[in-house]
Amino acid sequence: MKTPHDTPVLRVAGRPVGRYVTRPELPGRLSPRPYLHPVTTLAGTAVTELSPADHLHHLGVGVAVPDVEGFNFWGGRTYVRDQGPTELDNHGAQRHAAFQLSDPDGFVEELRWVAAGAELLRERRTVAATELTDTAWALDFTFSLTNITAGPLSIGSPATNGRPGAAYGGFFWRARKEDGPPDVFTAGTEGEARIHGARADWLALAGATWTLVFAGATERTRRDPWFVRTTEYPGVGSSLAYDERLTVAPGDTVVRRIVTVVADGRLDRDGAAALIRKAVSP
Repeated sequence: MKTPHDTPVLRVAGRPVGRYVTRPELPGRLSPRPYLHPVTTLAGTAVTELSPADHLHHLGVGVAVPDVEGFNFWGGRTYVRDQGPTELDNHGAQRHAAFQLSDPDGFVEELRWVAAGAELLRERRTVAATELTDTAWALDFTFSLTNITAGPLSIGSPATNGRPGAAYGGFFWRARKEDGPPDVFTAGTEGEARIHGARADWLALAGATWTLVFAGATERTRRDPWFVRTTEYPGVGSSLAYDERLTVAPGDTVVRRIVTVVADGRLDRDGAAALIRKAVSP
C-alpha cells in the first residue's frame, strides 16, 4: 500500500506517536480517506492497525460513515435492508484540501466529502497530541461536518438500515489485535455486551501492555452511544446514527470531539478515570 503524499508526524515530548496520511492510495472499494497510523504509546507500542485481514477497510484512526444519503464513506459492502451486506458502486471519498495549521503536536485540516462527482460535506478536522505523564499522552480529535448541498443530508448506519447492533459510523479507532481480546470497561461496568451501545462518559480498552481510554468531550458527543468490538476484532467508535438517522439541514454543521488517552501498561478504573479527567480538563 503506497503512501506517497503528505504524511505529517505527530510528536509528544519529541517522540513520534502518530503518522497522518492525507492522500492514501487504496483500492476503490475501501472508500479513500485520511487516517492516523501507526499510532503508538510513548514507549513505541503500536495501538492501531491498517487494513487488517479481517476488515480491509479499517484504517487506523479517523472518521468513517457507511451511509451519507446512500453513499458509502466507510468501505467494504453496504448493508441493504432485507438484503444484507451488498457490493454496490456507491463509494465516496474524503479528499484532503489543505492544512490550515500543521505543527509537530497537531494540525487543522480542511476536507471535502465527494461522491458521484459532487461534494456533499465539507469537514474541518482538528487533531492535537498532548503529553499527560511520562507513560501517557492524549489524542484530541474534533471533526465538523457541514452540509454544503441545497437539500438535507441523511446520515445512517447498518443499524438504521435494518441490522441490529451495527450502529457504526463517525469517529472510529481500529486497535491492535493480539492473541486474546482486550478488556473493556467503564466507570461502572465491563464487557463488550454491556458497554456496546452505552452512553458512558468514558470507556477503556486494555491490551497486554497498553490501554486506550476514550471520552466524548462535548455534551453532544457524550450523548452518542459507543460502538464497541473486542471479540471479533478490537475497535471503538462513537455512533452518529445509533437507532435513528441523523439529518443535517443545508448549511448546518455536525460537530463531534473525542479525546483518547494512549497509555503504556494496563490501567485500572481509577487510573483510567484520572488520566481522562486530566486529558479533557480545560
